[in-house]
Amino acid sequence: MSALVRIDVWSDVVCPWCYIGKRRLETAIGRFEHADQVQVRWHSFQLDPSHPKGVREPVYDMLAKKMGGSAAQVRQMTGQITELAAAEGLAYDFDRAVAANTLDAHRLGQLAAEHGLDGPMHERLMRAYLVEGEAVDDPDTLVRLGTEVGLPEEEVRRVVGGDAYADEVAADIREAQRLGSNGVPFFVLNNTWGVSGAQPADLFLSALQQAYSAAGAAAR
Repeated sequence: MSALVRIDVWSDVVCPWCYIGKRRLETAIGRFEHADQVQVRWHSFQLDPSHPKGVREPVYDMLAKKMGGSAAQVRQMTGQITELAAAEGLAYDFDRAVAANTLDAHRLGQLAAEHGLDGPMHERLMRAYLVEGEAVDDPDTLVRLGTEVGLPEEEVRRVVGGDAYADEVAADIREAQRLGSNGVPFFVLNNTWGVSGAQPADLFLSALQQAYSAAGAAAR
């Protein structure tokens, strides 16, 4: 029997470390000799669920308030993250990034999961926020991004215009907390091995090998 490594990932679409972690995981999977037996599923997580819906502000202003630091300190911090992202092939642009509530984006992600497009949808939303400066709470933007990855426009409009999948988003967040995670990115392999944070690709590769070997032993 072939072993399967299932990776459950909790992530927020506005989380710069999550996008870096995604790229490092993908690098590890690309180096894994049983990559065809790896399944990745994306789960919702909101770093700031209290952010008022409909309120947008430059990410520098949001971070300065949150950290209690100066604009110079915020720019230094984001500059360091931008350099790390660039090493993974990601061109972050915090000058254009706009902080917003991510509930609607995650509800769209839940719809995408039903179509088997949770990975492409999460990727598109992160790129929209971190690279392109898109407002990921804007209904028209979400409709455009959803249809770009192949979701039926009528379904996207129905979800974006209502409150569908809000319960699923909340359930994902509760599950992450139950597993002991209060931050993201958070990765769980075969419901057994947890990896917290945007770890190096070598660590992800080691976790993949361990999970695969254990699954193979259990199947014998």
